[in-house]
Amino acid sequence: MTRLANLWHRFQGEHSGPLLSRTFLVCCLSLLPLGSIAVAGKVESGAVDADPKLVATPGETSVVTSKVTPAVELPQAESVDLSDPVDAAVAETSVTVEVPSLQPVSAPVVAESPAPVDVETRDGADVRSPVGSAVQMTPLVLLGTEVPPATSTRLSWKPDQSFEGIAMPTPVLVVNGARPGPTVCLTAAIHGDELNGIEIVRRVLYEAKAEKLSGALIGVPIVNLHGFHRTSRYLPDRRDLNRFFPGDPRGSSASRIAYSFFHEVIDHCDALVDLHTGSFHRTNLPQVRADLTDPAIVELSQSFGATVVLHSTGREGTLRRAAAEAGIPAITLEAGEPSRLQQAAVNHGVKGIETLLDKMEMYERVSFWGDPEPVFYNSEWIRADRGGILFSEVKVGQNVNAGELLGTVTDPITNVRTEIHTPFNGRVLGRALDQVVMPGFAAFRIGIVTSEEEVQQEGQHDSPGDAEVGLNAAPQRPDAATILKRARARMGQSLDDDNETLEASE
Repeated sequence: MTRLANLWHRFQGEHSGPLLSRTFLVCCLSLLPLGSIAVAGKVESGAVDADPKLVATPGETSVVTSKVTPAVELPQAESVDLSDPVDAAVAETSVTVEVPSLQPVSAPVVAESPAPVDVETRDGADVRSPVGSAVQMTPLVLLGTEVPPATSTRLSWKPDQSFEGIAMPTPVLVVNGARPGPTVCLTAAIHGDELNGIEIVRRVLYEAKAEKLSGALIGVPIVNLHGFHRTSRYLPDRRDLNRFFPGDPRGSSASRIAYSFFHEVIDHCDALVDLHTGSFHRTNLPQVRADLTDPAIVELSQSFGATVVLHSTGREGTLRRAAAEAGIPAITLEAGEPSRLQQAAVNHGVKGIETLLDKMEMYERVSFWGDPEPVFYNSEWIRADRGGILFSEVKVGQNVNAGELLGTVTDPITNVRTEIHTPFNGRVLGRALDQVVMPGFAAFRIGIVTSEEEVQQEGQHDSPGDAEVGLNAAPQRPDAATILKRARARMGQSLDDDNETLEASE
């Protein structure tokens, strides 16, 4: 220090001007030993940190510290009883999870393991985690929130893209079980006017007990909240959300919403059940739509109890197909009609999902079903050739024979009455409600009785799919493969190219 003071007085006597301080600093640095200037994370030549704790004294060994990224703590969801009603004010705040700014903490937060549970057996085999299991249960991280094991909670998903001024957080119900297992997602009301699925998700999620669950359940009762509030199938811009998955962050409004939902919610699923009803005043028999060429999806569809299964790969852009292409086994449950809540359809859906969870060894629930339902590899839409007032003569689920009367269309002006007959042996999987129809209206969907061998033979010439026929088709039924060829040739297109008929369901 004495040497530095003497230098300072010498510089004052020999130099003046604005460079005095800078010149003196350079001289001082030249007197310090190399490596005696320590700066956090790096050593910079010719620079001194103002913090005296970072400057090594002569004779000391300098230590260069490296930058350490601090651990961050995610907000932790509060466990609630989903079956307990809450008032509107509480519900509004409970579903909107605000993610606080990330603050450094001294150490990562480690979730406590759940208490040991008793061994549960089925047919003498252990199907649950035993007491003292060595499996370390980890929290489920979803939507920027940590959901601990044995926790039921409400979160919210808010799409990155929304219409200015009317952004709506969408409720997401989560039950994270006390034992390890798969994550099953249930989605409903992608079309805002399809109500049965909303009630199905509500019942399944609110009745599930986290302490008895292996794995996790994620339920989104109303995906298309904009359409739900407007009692509309579509988004406010008239786009069908279920034609834009997996979405595009730089695409249309619907595509951006689809992208946000798919990557923030669906990506966390190990299996998906997407719930739908008929559309445009049509109703569907409870049925599972599944791509029966995928073994994982076949197994999923066979776990739904006594429910009709219809082979369908799903149209490009649907959530089910996008999930399957991403490696997530997915099926669609169709049940009932839009804009109404139907108790029978809801009960069937709840029972089917509970049976699925039991088969997946996630939640033990005994359900009793009747006789097994068939699997249909092909279906046909039968259209009205004339416009007028449609009256159905059959119900959904009814078996029909070739030539049987399905319904009538009466011209209200001329009183001319025409009949609609089925050219197939099969079952009524869906039908239009009694209403005024235009010529070409898809009125009845018939599941055709075929064998796997017939479908495989047909697949050598045409890809499997649906076709449509008019009411004047020949009442005699040849083999299924010939029927499909003739129907496609007559109509010049398959059902996959017909937007209106596809929108009669998923």
